[in-house]
Amino acid sequence: MRTVTGPTDHVVVVGAGLSGLACALHLLGDGRRVTLVERDAGPGGRAGRARLGDYLVDTGPTVLTMPHLADEAFAAVGESLERHVELVPLHPAYRAGFADGTSLDVHTDGDAMEAEVRRFAGPAEAAGYRRLREWLERLYRAQMRRFIDTNFDSPLQLAHPDLARLAALGGFGRLDGRIGRFLSDARLRRVFSFQALYAGVAPARALAAYAVIAYMDTVAGVWFPKGGMHALPRAMADVAADAGAELRWSAEVSALERSAGRVRAVRLASGERIPCDAVVLTCELPAAHRLLGRAPRRPVRLRHSPSAVVLHAGTDRTWPHLAHHTLSFGAAWERTFDELTRSGRLMSDPSLLITRPTTHDASLAPPGRHLHYVLAPCPNTAVGPSAAAWRDLGPRYRDSLLAELERRGLDGFADSVEEELLVTPLDWTAQGHAAGSPFSVSHTFAQTGPFRPRNLVRGLDNVVLAGCGTTPGVGVPTVLISGKLAAARVTGGRTRPARTVRPADRLPSTPTGAGAHDPS
Repeated sequence: MRTVTGPTDHVVVVGAGLSGLACALHLLGDGRRVTLVERDAGPGGRAGRARLGDYLVDTGPTVLTMPHLADEAFAAVGESLERHVELVPLHPAYRAGFADGTSLDVHTDGDAMEAEVRRFAGPAEAAGYRRLREWLERLYRAQMRRFIDTNFDSPLQLAHPDLARLAALGGFGRLDGRIGRFLSDARLRRVFSFQALYAGVAPARALAAYAVIAYMDTVAGVWFPKGGMHALPRAMADVAADAGAELRWSAEVSALERSAGRVRAVRLASGERIPCDAVVLTCELPAAHRLLGRAPRRPVRLRHSPSAVVLHAGTDRTWPHLAHHTLSFGAAWERTFDELTRSGRLMSDPSLLITRPTTHDASLAPPGRHLHYVLAPCPNTAVGPSAAAWRDLGPRYRDSLLAELERRGLDGFADSVEEELLVTPLDWTAQGHAAGSPFSVSHTFAQTGPFRPRNLVRGLDNVVLAGCGTTPGVGVPTVLISGKLAAARVTGGRTRPARTVRPADRLPSTPTGAGAHDPS
């Protein structure tokens, strides 16, 4: 594995999102002095926090899977996740509602899910689910250590027996076709293939290998941190500070001071100069490239994932048919993905993710009130409406979204809203996300594994990248791994491979001791 050369005693990590925090903790555990600089007033990055009146809103991801990857970062400095964050396992992980009026609870326990599939679609589909679950577990084991939790220096690293195992499992076929070998019910196939949207690719075009995301969502387990998802980065920042990191908030990096092929110092917009031995950039790729003065050459331009419109709504009521996470599928499917990734039109029959965090933490809202987070995928600004177009489009789309929610059984939703925040591609663009998408570079074959933007910077001996735009990719589990991989590039040490989690594995669901993190 190639690593940073020369001294690495003092490392500046730019960005306190999940990847930057994970990187900082792994560096601290390996004896480095770490200065963490963040342009915002606190940690989190995408996993941020907003206050709407008396409502506390997670502004980023709402689904936590593979929490052992966060625990690895805590363990690097002798701590544990359970001491600082209270995790609630979600049962069901999701509730899926379909256009025909049927619904399905998605359980991560195999026996419970088999019984639910039998109730929903009959014994043949239940047997198919069992075979699918076994395949997902084998697919995960074939991919995790060799293709996800690894630093690539060359595509030649793919030449390994695990590649043959992945091929034998059908990982290089198409996702929807492979899922269809196990399940014939179109509704069930959606439950196990919609995750391709996280990777920015339609299921009909995505590699079957991306079913590993479905493994994380539907087999390994889904958790909710008390205090919201923002409780995780806050706890990581607290532990990093206790381990000796210097945390610099509201500190925007304006330049990198370079000489003789190395960055010698990080300059802040305030004019301050921070000397360093190495730098880890976890900011968005365009921002990193601006600081570096150039972007690496690629045969074709990077393609970005679809974007999303998110409505955060504090309401005076809720609806009993909602679970913590509810997937509300429209009747359309293939057409939806064509609109999102090719034609650039807004979904004519949207599929939505509705999250109600007050299901498991009433303290996020005033007494008797609830929070609802409604995510509607939309085209990014490279294929759909421009960022500027969303100034007028956003309010109109908000109204149509509310009308659609009411058509789907959330009667009175519009009148129930007391506080709200609408986030559109205009806002994502203002935050620096390329193509107005918070989901970064899509996971096409040409942008995956050794073909994804590398985390080492050619021409500079002591700069490493981390975050969702580089290896291994988009999502909470993968950005945590990204931080660990970046730290390994600095320290030269071998990272401990991510533990292969089996469905029976569970982290403790409540914190122990007086050190429990209070995210309020």
